[in-house]
Amino acid sequence: QVQLVESGGGLVQPGGSLRLSCAASRSIFSINAMGWYRQAPGKQRELVAVVTRGGSTNYADSVKGRFTISRDNAKNTVYLQMNSLKPEDTAVYYCNAFSDSVNYWGQGTQVTVSS
Repeated sequence: QVQLVESGGGLVQPGGSLRLSCAASRSIFSINAMGWYRQAPGKQRELVAVVTRGGSTNYADSVKGRFTISRDNAKNTVYLQMNSLKPEDTAVYYCNAFSDSVNYWGQGTQVTVSS
């Protein structure tokens, strides 16, 4: 098992930046993939970005070139650097860990992009 705790959300103006952090309760070295998802009001949860154990990354088309996912195995933490934020990025952002065929989720952190 692994518990995930997100932080770093908040209110930001369009064009601004935020960095989300996801702290895991144990080593993430062996976790197959860790990622960030988001869910806006009235919409389904969608994949934002994922990073594999080998360091490969994949992004939703809507965030390519603006968001960067990274993992620090020494700190058991995954980050999501979000630049050039848009109002349509407003959502609750969830951290995900996929390990031994099981999905683990954090409680989510709210990101609001508004002037």
